[in-house]
Amino acid sequence: MGRVVGIDLGTTYSLIAYWDKASGGPKCIPGPYGETLCPSVVSVDADGSVVVGEPARRRLLTQSDRTIYSVKRLMGRGVADVQDEVKIFPFRIDPASQNVIRVVLGARIFTPPEISAFILRELKGWAEEFFRDTVDRAVITVPAYFNDAQRQATKDAGRLAGLEVLRLVNEPTAAALAYGLHEQRRGLVAVYDFGGGTFDISILKLIATGEGDIYQVFSTNGDTHLGGDDIDNVLQGIARAEIREQFGLDLNRHPEANQELRKALIHAKHQLSAMPSVTVRFPLPEGGLYVRQITRMEFDAAIQPSIDRTMGPVKLALADAKLKPAQVDEVVLVGGSTRIPLVRSTVEEYFGRRPHAELNPDEVVALGAAVQADILESGVKNMLLLDVTPLSLGIETMGGVVAKIIPRNSTIPASAQELFTTGVENQTGIDIHVLQGERELAKDCRSLARFQLKVPPGPAGLARVEVKFLIDANGILQVAARDLRTGEERSVEVQPSYGLSDIEIEHMLEESIEYAEQDFTERQLIEARNEGESMLRATEKSLAGDQAAELDPAERRAIDAAVAALRQAMAGSDYKLVRTRIDELNQATMRLAELMMNRALATALEGKRVAEV
Repeated sequence: MGRVVGIDLGTTYSLIAYWDKASGGPKCIPGPYGETLCPSVVSVDADGSVVVGEPARRRLLTQSDRTIYSVKRLMGRGVADVQDEVKIFPFRIDPASQNVIRVVLGARIFTPPEISAFILRELKGWAEEFFRDTVDRAVITVPAYFNDAQRQATKDAGRLAGLEVLRLVNEPTAAALAYGLHEQRRGLVAVYDFGGGTFDISILKLIATGEGDIYQVFSTNGDTHLGGDDIDNVLQGIARAEIREQFGLDLNRHPEANQELRKALIHAKHQLSAMPSVTVRFPLPEGGLYVRQITRMEFDAAIQPSIDRTMGPVKLALADAKLKPAQVDEVVLVGGSTRIPLVRSTVEEYFGRRPHAELNPDEVVALGAAVQADILESGVKNMLLLDVTPLSLGIETMGGVVAKIIPRNSTIPASAQELFTTGVENQTGIDIHVLQGERELAKDCRSLARFQLKVPPGPAGLARVEVKFLIDANGILQVAARDLRTGEERSVEVQPSYGLSDIEIEHMLEESIEYAEQDFTERQLIEARNEGESMLRATEKSLAGDQAAELDPAERRAIDAAVAALRQAMAGSDYKLVRTRIDELNQATMRLAELMMNRALATALEGKRVAEV
């Protein structure tokens, strides 16, 4: 077999690393230009040939309609999700795109996984040149809050690049591996990962045991649509507006100049990390010169909303881990955007301690991926990585209620199963609707998959169906349903579910908190109505039997009154009243139940001797 590597497939830059046995640590592999950073940019020539990395980045200015950057932001997403980006991206989305985004580069059309595969193939080439050997296996990192569709798209990209993807590892977890190995720290660690296109926060505990180190993820949160690109877009938006106002020039009509401006502003952003002010001088395509001094204070004020957005997930992750900021022992900064002084001061002020940035924030994730790759290749036993699933998983049950089977922040790999039954007489199939989210009702959660398990017709409640969830180490979900009476089984691997809105992903946890009381009340009402409906069906069936004739008129009137009262309560929205009416109907039918039990016993014992009983 060939070599195994760790890869950080990033929004702005991608890196590849390996475990160096000579030094006993991970190292990043440089490319042909001597840099370890490979720009995550792909360009297509007029003849259809593909260029990747630094040469492609240069073509952002000369062949912007043939060149794509920040493709990671398109991975596993639908056309409706990228409308804002499309306005500033120079490349076009294929109008024929439906669920899966297709990008037009010159005369060729690609999906985001295909474009990412070009980047992975370039990195693979770097490593093979470095090793003078084949590279065929890799650990690839993903944002902790990547959903199933985005994770699956990343695995697809790896396969297209000719790599066996041994494991997808959350980026903050990879960073913890790199730092834990480098400094041998112990205790609670917050990994604040602010990259080019995504933001992640993970709370981990690094535990030293007699058998080795355990890196356990307590909680994770993040924003799949927040990163350094957003800061660049803020600066670009200000500059374009000023150019439009001062010169009457719309840079949308000059895509190459637009990219030149973006490049100048990114350079200014980098300078402002070390200088109190910087002056941007930008020659305009129709003549004239745009000159703008940007002070650190101005810059901080412009990007403050983006930095503030990162703190929402930070607070939620700490709440999930049941921790206060002061209880965190170490704070680790990851991602190029953490070089911004406002980011560092915000993090330091919140946690009350200076964050660690000893390792290169651009390289630390790739280094951690290389550590994990070595663990998997060599079978190292003295280091264990316990990751978590960021959102709860379950199925829809009667009345649109969610039955959670694997709660969020469960350690993965994980499996769990629950028993379910039919709710309708002579039901011939059970619909399994797989959901992800924290809300109590199916309509408020994200739909992952649907399939049906056939069951033989019979009385409601007779079928026994076991639903099993299995999340593998990559966070990919498999769901199986089996009828325990017949052995009939159906299963599904949750495939990419594209076309998600940002709000649906980024605000699931916030909504679960905001609507917790309302959701709980709705769930209670639905469950009470379901129970009431079952009670009414059972009562109706009993009243149609011979035993009903043995009831005296007063008992029959009491049952009819209790049935009417229950129906009236079920039409309302007071679940407590429904429960009360169920109890009243139960009391009213006690005599009827006794008559039915007596008849059943008499039938069972008919013609039998005492010795046979």
